[in-house]
Amino acid sequence: MRTHDLTTVRNLGILAHVDAGKTTVTERILHVTGATHKTGEVHDGTTVTDFDPQERDRGITIFAAAVGCTWRGHRLTVVDTPGHVDFTAEVERSLRVLDGAIAVFDGVAGVEPQSETVWRQADRHGVPRIAFVNKLDRAGADLDAAVASIRARLHPAPLVVQLPIGREDGFTGVVDLVRLPEDASAEARRRRRVLEEAVAELHPVALDEFCATGTISAETLEKALRALTLSGDGLVVLCGAAYRDRGIEPLLDAVVAYLPSPPDVPPVRADRPADPAAPLAALVFKVVATATGRLTYVRVYSGTLRKGDQVRDGERVERVARVLRVQADRHAQLDCAVAGDIVAVAGPKTARVGATLCAPDAPVLLEPPPTADPVVSVAVEARRAGDGERLASALARLAEEDPSLVVRTDPETGQTLLSGLGELHLEVAVEKLRLDRGLEVAVGRPSVAHRETVVRGLSGLLYRHVKQDGGAGQFAHVVLDVEPAAEGFEFASAVVGGRVPREYVRAVEAGCRDALAEGPLGGHPVTGLRVVLTDGTTHPKDSSDPAFRTAGRLGLREALRACELRLLEPVAEVAVTVPAEAVGTVLGDLAARRGRVAGSQVRAGTAVVTATVPVAELFGYANRLRSRTQGRGTFTATPSGYAPVP
Repeated sequence: MRTHDLTTVRNLGILAHVDAGKTTVTERILHVTGATHKTGEVHDGTTVTDFDPQERDRGITIFAAAVGCTWRGHRLTVVDTPGHVDFTAEVERSLRVLDGAIAVFDGVAGVEPQSETVWRQADRHGVPRIAFVNKLDRAGADLDAAVASIRARLHPAPLVVQLPIGREDGFTGVVDLVRLPEDASAEARRRRRVLEEAVAELHPVALDEFCATGTISAETLEKALRALTLSGDGLVVLCGAAYRDRGIEPLLDAVVAYLPSPPDVPPVRADRPADPAAPLAALVFKVVATATGRLTYVRVYSGTLRKGDQVRDGERVERVARVLRVQADRHAQLDCAVAGDIVAVAGPKTARVGATLCAPDAPVLLEPPPTADPVVSVAVEARRAGDGERLASALARLAEEDPSLVVRTDPETGQTLLSGLGELHLEVAVEKLRLDRGLEVAVGRPSVAHRETVVRGLSGLLYRHVKQDGGAGQFAHVVLDVEPAAEGFEFASAVVGGRVPREYVRAVEAGCRDALAEGPLGGHPVTGLRVVLTDGTTHPKDSSDPAFRTAGRLGLREALRACELRLLEPVAEVAVTVPAEAVGTVLGDLAARRGRVAGSQVRAGTAVVTATVPVAELFGYANRLRSRTQGRGTFTATPSGYAPVP
């Protein structure tokens, strides 16, 4: 068995807004650690992690890619994640299996919209982070301004551990404030004092030393910074310019010093510690179809996974044919993987994202990563006669690899609909059909996923379900109140005296949930309502769970037809970055797209306009924005729920 000290393992992700420099940071990490002999460049299409043809053509990260390297006796697995909002589900799946993260921020822009999105995702998964303020060599870059935006918009306690040497074009390196050189400048000593005071406020041991001696030693400071990182009470902030190889080695030192190892993270279950000798528990977080077969990417949380092992996936038991160390699109065979490893396995044929692989004699179920609901759909069909079955098979494989893609058939038109998280998300999926499967696909205009909500409810809707057609009959009588709710669906029972037994109340709730699938306005899902079962009666022989479920479904459908409903459409928070002189043009265009402008900021000749815009109005906006700003305008859109359709 291959063994290693788990305390020297670091599993981390690189998180950021699109174009903040995640992939460049990853490339420099690989080069500095000796994992590659030449640094790849995004603009040249030569990076290790952006290996997919679409990533190289578009110049953005689309698929999370894992790479491995070593630094000062520690083994690092680094996952380069997408920064575009359409691929946040890929980030979510990665964060579910990572122990720590580097959050990269643009030294000019500071916290950007997608920075906030990935930060909240990391919060949900409890992933400790350190921050790297990148691109300090650019005009307008300002570490203090970036840190201020982190404090204001993300609300952690930033603990800046470095001082930049020079500004903009003159930026040449950083001063370590933790282990301050003897010949440090007065400014460096002042900032070291600020760091000591900030840490003393948050860490009791550091406070005791600070009060006793008037300073904090480097050793105590490092221990305190690590403890604050792991608890989330503080955020270590470093800086540099990855493109110019500035600040990468100190960043790696910080990864080793401050981010957690597998034993530092709470075990997924008490009986599944991060121990190679414990029973196997591994979570599937990615599935990829390659030219040589299906690869299933897993994080091993406990136990040991060997090639040839039998593993349980739900009710199925499958054999692991190969265990592979992952280096982006390259793989090396291993005899086994142990707790703390992130690897790919070949063999399992049906394991989906979120599945748990465990020992057949020690079953366990781990919490899967959440799946986002799609908001945009396109109709797809094969251009060539006879390709229908191939297209159906390819679409099923796409949905298997990316659970945020949904394939369904429109019951009215019979068209095949592909739904995803955004226009770019669907473009990439369709292009994948063409590149990987050789399919010529016709695509209809995108449409959005509407919802229906209750504006004005009703009380005392009586519905009686009676069916007698030989044999056992069906009888259920329910009285329902329907009223608006803030969001989602709520159900309550106000039945007294046992007139409707508890098991039938659960059946009524299940029936009501069935009725929410299609509303009376246009067959869209219904949300934002509360249903109360106020009364009902039963029959001693003919009442049953199915009868009350049917009564709940048909009764709520009838009630919804009598309520006042409103159609909702998905909206997005949009941030448009343009030259300051183009602000007027952008504001007019957003108004024409039914956008509600929230504000604008101008800095260093660049303006950022924020607005809430219906998703349907954003189709084709990228081309429109580029044409109106001579190619200098960019925007991001983050889904932010639903709003009434005018």
